Amino acid sequence: MTAIADKIMKRVRGKGRGWVFTPRSFLDLGSRGSIDMALSRLTESSAIRRLDRGLYDYPRVHDVLGALSPDPAALAAAHAAKRGDKLAPSGAAAANSLGLSTQVPAKATYATTGRTQVKRTAGRSLTLRHSRAPVLDTASDTANAVLQALALLGRAKVDADTIRRLALRVDSDDMRQLLRARPSMPGWMGDVILKIEAAQHG
Repeated sequence: MTAIADKIMKRVRGKGRGWVFTPRSFLDLGSRGSIDMALSRLTESSAIRRLDRGLYDYPRVHDVLGALSPDPAALAAAHAAKRGDKLAPSGAAAANSLGLSTQVPAKATYATTGRTQVKRTAGRSLTLRHSRAPVLDTASDTANAVLQALALLGRAKVDADTIRRLALRVDSDDMRQLLRARPSMPGWMGDVILKIEAAQHG
């Protein structure tokens, strides 16, 4: 096995079983051509699995069932990374995780800064929907979930109870991230963030 392949596998093992990745994950190790060649050799040796063009995983393995299907969230994250897009929970998933809705999304749907598309990979169907809210690079999942939930609800449906519930879910770090990102939000959404902060101190 080549030196680049060795380095790739060291990183893959470090990420652990279930990691889904693209050649972009290793561009610091060599040229794109050498990375592609190393990934091809690793696939042939069954060290990793090719899921789609430019998409691989280090599959979780069951004692009886063998290699398991990749996690939808990991697949979605890799698809977004492949295009250089950012990813966040869908509005419906965000609203559920924040206690604003009891509805559990039936389909694997995610918000993205890229264009809306449906991807079918490894027997799974994923919907990546262009986000109407900013997706924050360095913010927590909770902070991004707040923005996606607000985008789903819309200005007219964000009432005092919604603000109270969100104030209970958002910690001080999340709040700082959201306040810092206000310039990138629609004006009404930035105003809601200020109301959430006020509710925390009220």
